[in-house]
Amino acid sequence: MFAAGAAVGLLGGMVGLGGAEFRLPLLISLFGFAALAAVILNKAMSLVVVLAALPARLTAVPVSELAAHWSVAVNLLAGSLLGAWAGASWAVRMRSSTLYKVLAVLMVLMAAALLATRITTMGTLDLPRGAQLVAGVVAGFGIGVVAAIMGVAGGELLIPTIVLLYGADIKIAGSLSLLVSLPTMLVAFARYSRDGSFAVLGSNLRFTTIMVTASVTGAVLGGLLLGVIPDLILIPVLAVILFVSAIKLARHD
Repeated sequence: MFAAGAAVGLLGGMVGLGGAEFRLPLLISLFGFAALAAVILNKAMSLVVVLAALPARLTAVPVSELAAHWSVAVNLLAGSLLGAWAGASWAVRMRSSTLYKVLAVLMVLMAAALLATRITTMGTLDLPRGAQLVAGVVAGFGIGVVAAIMGVAGGELLIPTIVLLYGADIKIAGSLSLLVSLPTMLVAFARYSRDGSFAVLGSNLRFTTIMVTASVTGAVLGGLLLGVIPDLILIPVLAVILFVSAIKLARHD
């Protein structure tokens, strides 16, 4: 359990993410959790990892600097909070076989997002203010849905969205993504709790604690190793891992 959690944290830390997209297939394939239980466990672990990463982010990017971009977070939250509620509602109502296939498709989306944003140069969309606001709400909604269904923080999608829509620096985008992720994840938690889905956390508390501790440890180590392996090598390897995992989930009964 610790080795798996540490590996997930390490992979995520080396590309500046939390690693939840790599943890989800392990929870299903290696540890045998059903799809919805795996999503909820992944969401709980992701929340702790994000909270652990927040102080470091605020040290790297001061609050005063983030405050200048408060409208970006509000714009995305207007959509992501609704998306998180909707995504969690759909997840608890889906048949397990359907949820496996949906997760597989979303993992392919994450792999594509990694490839598109980490090994290519991102520009900025020059949209009129009104169109930018609408695009922010729509993008936020979609990201909230994906984050709720997969049990991830959504930084893989939030960071490039912030750069593309608002022209923010990548470091600012990383910190803003955490500020959007936290309330979005809490809304998804609130929706999941209505159906008694949190019982899986209580019955797997030891497992969750070990995995979270290992993930945070691995993420810190991965952060220290950031840049050691060139993105042109690391990102395609991680994308292949996600693609293979997606194929296995799609075939899951």
